[in-house]
Amino acid sequence: MQIKKQTKGKAYKKAKKLGSKEVIKLLKNKAVVGQGGANFPTGTKWEMVLNEKEPEKYIICNADEGEPGTFKDKFILTNNPDIVIEGLLIGAEVIKAKKAFIYLRGEYEYLLPKIKRSITKVKKQTKSKIPIEIVVGQGAYICGEETAIMESIANRRPQPLQKPPFPTQNGLYGKPTVLNNVGTLANVSLAIHYKDFDPELRLYSLSGNLTTPGIFELKLGIKLGDLIRLGNPEHPIKAVYFGCFGGCMPYNPDMKISPKDICGKDCILGSCTIIAVDEKHSIVDMATNIAKFYEFESCGKCTPCREGTMRILGLLENISMKDASMKDLDTLQELAEVIKETSFCGLGQTATSHLLTALKHFRKEFEERVKEKRNRRRVAR
Repeated sequence: MQIKKQTKGKAYKKAKKLGSKEVIKLLKNKAVVGQGGANFPTGTKWEMVLNEKEPEKYIICNADEGEPGTFKDKFILTNNPDIVIEGLLIGAEVIKAKKAFIYLRGEYEYLLPKIKRSITKVKKQTKSKIPIEIVVGQGAYICGEETAIMESIANRRPQPLQKPPFPTQNGLYGKPTVLNNVGTLANVSLAIHYKDFDPELRLYSLSGNLTTPGIFELKLGIKLGDLIRLGNPEHPIKAVYFGCFGGCMPYNPDMKISPKDICGKDCILGSCTIIAVDEKHSIVDMATNIAKFYEFESCGKCTPCREGTMRILGLLENISMKDASMKDLDTLQELAEVIKETSFCGLGQTATSHLLTALKHFRKEFEERVKEKRNRRRVAR
């Protein structure tokens, strides 16, 4: 597996020898992009911060992996934290950062001793003097948002900030800041050290109604059916979710897994999270469970997300308990669209993607729940 390769500090030494501009050029040529879901070119982001005249700069490794169904960062930090630490130190060297941070998801605190040992080991290999501070999150999903994570590190309430200005100009402590995902920094080390680095390889978090879920390293463009078969489903699959924020669609084994093929169908591939749902499970129940997550995780800053997610959950629970009408489905659709269009940050803007796509592709399941209420009333009479 590409992600398990070791660099033993050689990528950092090569980067230091090349210099900032050449490293950025190399990352661009090798098509290294963000692995957190946005696929933004890493070299371009680093170049933005490097070109800022402010002398005080920072770099942050976002290890706050809170998206349900996503566990690739945990896999990397468990099996090969060295390449992540080295990538972080390379980034700090390239942008001339004063300090580096690792923002670790609270549920991953058990990995802290291993990460600390890795920092000591890699610093010894590279002889880097750049300090690395680990900040352990307290379980807030909102901290996956880039400005909220910086607010948390600065000991302020983790809520998103208005953009622009973007973190590359005005980030942590008001200084230019680079924020990269765990997988992104791992790929930086691999891209610099290995000539055969493959930018098309991705780590897929595969879960759901499968007998062998797990992490699979495969190329973009593989067929969805080939990936699902690796999970050995016990029953026929009817739908796939791309995490919670990526939306859902009917299962098509011949569909290629790539941003181009998926994003054109009202869904987002994001961080390559695939949750399989078989024919024995209800899409209504899936929507209700995901709505519970978003209602609980809303930071409360903006009204559409704070109040809207609560109302969405209430309507879905009524539908689940067969205590709703067809008019409630129309209200659900309208409310979900309003939340998507008017929420302040990415959490709220994607909080109803799962529902809007479910209503589009599986509306019949919602209508059947509503009809069951009517039939129950007729029997009661």
